[in-house]
Amino acid sequence: MRPRHKPGSFWRIPLSDGSFGYGRALELHFDAFYNYRTTSPDSDLDRIASKPVLFRIMVKHPYPKSWEIIGRREIEERLAQPIVQFRMEVGPLRRCWIFDTLGNSREASPQECIGLEPAAVWESHGVEERLLDAFMGRPNDGLIHMWKELE
Repeated sequence: MRPRHKPGSFWRIPLSDGSFGYGRALELHFDAFYNYRTTSPDSDLDRIASKPVLFRIMVKHPYPKSWEIIGRREIEERLAQPIVQFRMEVGPLRRCWIFDTLGNSREASPQECIGLEPAAVWESHGVEERLLDAFMGRPNDGLIHMWKELE
């Protein structure tokens, strides 16, 4: 359960370079993170919600106290769409499955999984690093490690 982060809640995330990223709690234990970075705190929910979403992932709870709740709104239709991910079998067969939050699942080739979000639960510090990497235009080591399994 997330007592502080009800679906639709927005929060401001301080990043290691002093800037801020923004995220939002979704349904089904997933969270969305926006392609929006500021150098001073922003609490304008309309502005934040208008930005594209970089990724939708599961984040390990509890969230750090530094992730400040700044408001809540009903979740828009675009954020309620199914989340598609992949998982890969460990071992020499390297079988891959693509699945979504509606319960659809199918076996796929590793090549079909490239570019999809890997099924994982992220630590909050990993989310912060991934946001800053995206804003700085550099690859994220955690994501690269997960995608290397597809090669």
